[in-house]
Amino acid sequence: MRGRNIAVAGCGPCGLAVALLLDRSGHQVTLFERFETPKPIGSGLMLQPTGMAVLGKLGLLDAALARGARVDRLFGKAGKRVVLDVHYAALGRPGTFGIGIHRASLFAILHEAVLQSGIPIHSGRDVAGSVLVGARRALCFADGQMSLPFDLVVDALGTRTPLAPPTGRALRYGALWASLDWPLGATFDPHSLAQRYERASKMAGVLPIGVPPGATTPKAAFFWSLRVDRLDAWRAAGLARWKAEVTALWPECATLLDQINDPHQLTFARYAHRTLASPAEPALAHIGDAWHSASPQLGQGANMALLDAWALAQGLSQGGDIDEGVRQCIRLRRRHVLMYQWLTALFTPVYQSDSRLLPLIRDRVVGPLAKLWPVTAIQASMVSGLVGHPLEPLGLGDDLDAAIPFAGSP
Repeated sequence: MRGRNIAVAGCGPCGLAVALLLDRSGHQVTLFERFETPKPIGSGLMLQPTGMAVLGKLGLLDAALARGARVDRLFGKAGKRVVLDVHYAALGRPGTFGIGIHRASLFAILHEAVLQSGIPIHSGRDVAGSVLVGARRALCFADGQMSLPFDLVVDALGTRTPLAPPTGRALRYGALWASLDWPLGATFDPHSLAQRYERASKMAGVLPIGVPPGATTPKAAFFWSLRVDRLDAWRAAGLARWKAEVTALWPECATLLDQINDPHQLTFARYAHRTLASPAEPALAHIGDAWHSASPQLGQGANMALLDAWALAQGLSQGGDIDEGVRQCIRLRRRHVLMYQWLTALFTPVYQSDSRLLPLIRDRVVGPLAKLWPVTAIQASMVSGLVGHPLEPLGLGDDLDAAIPFAGSP
């Protein structure tokens, strides 16, 4: 099926990727974005082998690696105990790795490709809903205007999408994020995501994210776990008190914290756990966080969105009509989506909650076991997004191996 008129709502990585894939499949694609100038929101993220396989198909993987930072290991300590030590090498695929990257870098890579493709972007269009017009669907905007009807509307508007009914629950914990200069002479491993914990109520992390747009030197994404209802108290307490709390947990962070002189350098991210029971309506498909969102604890958000985008393009190419193509997309993705929604819900309280028992089990039981095979391989598979073998049904299995030549040296 080719030549359909398709609207994509949302210019995040999910929307940009699906627009590119559908355009290359021969469809007429139009993007709608609420900002006057499309821009990314947030700090760092992890590209896993799953998302990298999609970027490889788009011809954009080398650009992502050039702008990001190769990550070979995830490492975390609670006090003196090592409670997280995951190596991609445990997957048994030589050269497999992740990429730490700023959201602005991933956005720029995809946005530049969209501009080069000539896909039209209608900015300043705040989507408020949609309406069926016969068998087609039109977008309704906040200013009362309405678009022309499309054969399909793709909802890539994220967790708070106005195109889907509210569902799920907001999570009690969010995180403060900042993009900072990579500290010269520091002990941080430039190829590791490092974390420190105190029970599950305190967590700090440092992720290398390469050189974002506008920067000339490598950056680190620094994050600090914070309960949502304590944000106002954090602001009132001031930076000095917070810095003392962070350095008490992780003294090596002092060189990073010295770069933070204003609370506005930190962005607070709120998270929600939600899954639409039916991510499809007539002439409407929800993908990425609009379909399923969770905490970033397993680092799968952008990767799941890229897989959804690929699956929708595949489904439409295989389906006899629009609705059958969307149903095929859901069939290709539902098992993997539900698996990671369940895994994320299971593991998030171990690292972000008020529980005292769960972190005790993590530190005293899971941590030591995680050093032994086959737990090492299971953890690596979970972190990489490869649990459940999601690439093979999508025809991307060979592309995971094809990504290996980009690995370079550690």
